[in-house]
Amino acid sequence: MSIAPLAERPSSEAPEAEAPDAGEPDAGAESPEASSPEREPLPAWVFPPKRGFVAGDLDRLRGIPPHTELVDGTLVFVSPQTRFHSLIVDLLIYALRQAIPSGLRARREMTVTLGKRQRPEPDIMVTRADGDRDRKQTTYRPEDVVLAVEVVSAESEVRDRERKPVIYAQAGITHFWRVEEQDDRPTVYVYELDPATRTYALMSIHHDRLKVSVPFDVDVDLTEIDDL
Repeated sequence: MSIAPLAERPSSEAPEAEAPDAGEPDAGAESPEASSPEREPLPAWVFPPKRGFVAGDLDRLRGIPPHTELVDGTLVFVSPQTRFHSLIVDLLIYALRQAIPSGLRARREMTVTLGKRQRPEPDIMVTRADGDRDRKQTTYRPEDVVLAVEVVSAESEVRDRERKPVIYAQAGITHFWRVEEQDDRPTVYVYELDPATRTYALMSIHHDRLKVSVPFDVDVDLTEIDDL
């Protein structure tokens, strides 16, 4: 990532002036330093501290892009969403809100603080209702989260397929779904935590229809994405 300097004024806008005689400095000429455009100050988050960023920094750093995550002490900036990503999140969040029992809530695009240097933002979470502390909260605790869902994008393949499942499992989040786009259709991979190893086991793969009984009964026609 780079911050581009302000563009210099086009030469066509500059007033014409006669060239000074050779060897005689123009008393009115500005030095190159004085005439160069001023650069905008870089934001603090461009320069990571030696210790790396910590979870609380996401609430303190000014001007960070929306939906910035913290993974392994490093800020992760989200690329613009694809239409597929937006539609499948809409479809699943609606289905989950219709299906979840009392005492649970479906949330989208909020972070979960898993540790000092881990504050990822799942695309969808199902959380316990008592995890809602006030309207100004910006994150959940891992013990609040029943299910984390990640929709894989081209720029997030490694994080969503490899790194995030590891840190979700190590934090004790019992259920994890990974959604992939295959031939313009969603495919949902359903995982469940093995508490003995703190790793996820693949339980099932769903193409046209997502039907599971844990963590609660859910039945979603995935082909409805075509109608959204």
